[in-house]
Amino acid sequence: MKKVIISVTNDLVSDQRVNRSCVEMHNLGFNVLLIGRKLRNSPDLQQRIYNTHRMKLLFEKGFLFYAEYNIRLFLFLLFKKCDILFANDLDTLLANYLIKKVKRVPLIYDSHEYYTETPELVNRPRVQAVWKRIERRVFPKLKYVFTVNQSIALLFEKEYKVNVRVMRNVPFFRKPTAKYSRKELGIPDNEAVIILQGAGINIQRGAEELVEAMTFINNAILLIVGNGDVIDTLKETVKKKSLSKKIIFFPRQDFEHLHSFTVHSEIGFSLDKNTNINYRFSLPNKIFDYIQAGTAVLASKLPEVEKVVNDYNIGEIIPDHNPEKIAQSINEMLNNKQKLELYQQNCLKSASKLCWENEKRVLTDVLLELKHAK
Repeated sequence: MKKVIISVTNDLVSDQRVNRSCVEMHNLGFNVLLIGRKLRNSPDLQQRIYNTHRMKLLFEKGFLFYAEYNIRLFLFLLFKKCDILFANDLDTLLANYLIKKVKRVPLIYDSHEYYTETPELVNRPRVQAVWKRIERRVFPKLKYVFTVNQSIALLFEKEYKVNVRVMRNVPFFRKPTAKYSRKELGIPDNEAVIILQGAGINIQRGAEELVEAMTFINNAILLIVGNGDVIDTLKETVKKKSLSKKIIFFPRQDFEHLHSFTVHSEIGFSLDKNTNINYRFSLPNKIFDYIQAGTAVLASKLPEVEKVVNDYNIGEIIPDHNPEKIAQSINEMLNNKQKLELYQQNCLKSASKLCWENEKRVLTDVLLELKHAK
């Protein structure tokens, strides 16, 4: 049984993309070990069908974290037997690439975004230059590369002349059934529910304008489910504008709880702004989570997102991020019950197409090639 070691820099709790890849490797007969880190506030992991290991680090953010993580990861991999390495995102790539050279084993690289153009790096050019240098050094030498959509794949292919496979962030197919009731989740029974969810509710992703828009919404409760660097700012705005009866915050949830929140919602939001290359060409997994839950979508005008929304007729695109215009779009969707139900039904019809059971084939082909390689 060949052993695959997969590495990420998160705490493994809510990374659905990585979990799906690990499950597929396990099902194909690989011995799977997923490595991440444990934060001070990380919840306990639910039992998985594959092995996990979380490192406790001295530093939790910034340069010292990334340096410590990659050194610790390098040493961990150096003394662990493995037949295949699987690096997720640029912040795990260097250690994996060095071990690939030492042990002469195959390396799979999955880039979840256009990492060097994220807002956190664009605003810090020196740090951005370091990550770009690593990418330029390693990327052209990789054979097995995946990313989340065609737009980002084309950017990588143009720059590095490497074939990049597209594997979208689509979830497992499932019926839109909530395991937990509204009462169990702490959601009011008698009002329409709309939702913004995600593990990265950060600046420039439209959350601030959505909260402002709730000033003009009187027939729905907004759930903000997840974490990110703008959450504290949002809570201050809610307090300042007396919106606590209209907006409820929930921390990161496990897969089952999150799906239940989504199923109970009429509309799901994806409002990233076109302020950088990474956001411009993003295709968030929440779009596909909404589809699986039968939740209509209201999204910003980004090429990959707009294509999915329009091709499958599952919702609306906002004209801009003006809070009043966002509120107008929400009100129009909620008040036009016939159209809203059409979007929700189209989500359910699309769910069996836009699911991991179809999308995983591109990964399975590579895994089977490596499984049978001598």
